[in-house]
Amino acid sequence: MTGHRFRVGIVGLQSGRSWAARAHVPALQALPDTFEIAGVANSSLASAQSAVTEMGLSSRAFASVAELVAAPEIDIVTVTVKVPPHFEIVKAAIAAGKHVYCEWPLGNGLAEAEAMAELAREKGILGVVGTQARLAPEITHLRQLIAEGFVGEVLSTTLTAYAGNALGSGTISDKKTYGYLLDRANGATALTIPVGHTLAALRDVLGEVVEVSALLATRRPTALAVDTQEWLPVSAPDQILVSGVMASGAPISIHYRGGPARDGNGLLWEIHGTEGDIRITGPSGHTQMVQLTLKGARGDDKVFRPLEVPASYHAGWPMEVEPGNVARLYAQMADDLRNDTRNAPSFDDAVAVHRIIAAIEEAAESGERVVLS
Repeated sequence: MTGHRFRVGIVGLQSGRSWAARAHVPALQALPDTFEIAGVANSSLASAQSAVTEMGLSSRAFASVAELVAAPEIDIVTVTVKVPPHFEIVKAAIAAGKHVYCEWPLGNGLAEAEAMAELAREKGILGVVGTQARLAPEITHLRQLIAEGFVGEVLSTTLTAYAGNALGSGTISDKKTYGYLLDRANGATALTIPVGHTLAALRDVLGEVVEVSALLATRRPTALAVDTQEWLPVSAPDQILVSGVMASGAPISIHYRGGPARDGNGLLWEIHGTEGDIRITGPSGHTQMVQLTLKGARGDDKVFRPLEVPASYHAGWPMEVEPGNVARLYAQMADDLRNDTRNAPSFDDAVAVHRIIAAIEEAAESGERVVLS
């Protein structure tokens, strides 16, 4: 696949409100020499045609996902729909010999993620997962600072954060769009989405999590759908507490709370070491979606100073956080396809994060510490 643009078919594009519209379309349009948006498929042909027209695309509108997946003019299938249909769409795309970009969470649970990763390996397909916080300039710079010894040996890491408006806040603005987040059986909760994205970045920076104990609580058992004024049952956890150990021996502590931060300071991640400390902050715990800030202190410093990200990390990319991070992931995917490498966040990487989440769930249910193999 050298020397031509990759033709992307997007599953799940709604003008103005969907994640694909906010992040994927501008990300792909920022890479015009590498990608073209060749097709769109939604729940109906009319919906796909509407999305194409409203987004000002020249793409083909497909009558169904099956038709898009089978189309010879599609090289990559991008899956941006809700979590429950991921498995069947990805399975169909792999069977058709298409490469896949699937949004996180990859599957509705560990078993689905493992099955998709195995299918991709068997078919020789490149499957990448949208854990784009790993490509954020601040996370890239943080990884370099830790590797270069800014904090010395990492002694511990602590992360407290808020899960945002739709997850565990007690209200949702739109029942049709956000109601499925209330049922943990759908695989899209505060644990799987913001915690999962952040764990993917944390693994890049600090290495593997090897042991966990956890408590998951649903403190708001109902949520108000503002548009319909219905009170809906909630089974998804809105309080997530995890303690554990990294492969390095460093303890890790995580507490995610449902809802938004009262003052807009929704993320505090601290890395404490023998030589210094680093603080990563942001407006919410969705590290994949928000502007992050780094500050550090070393030696006898009594105050934390800004740790500026090199300008080169931003040059040539969309300045907005969401499309910028997604564009970086697409660029890595293109490099992997052209050079037969595996640097972009892969299905196998997704399985590793799903395993941590499964261990957290097991530890919370059993009340016992779980060792990850």
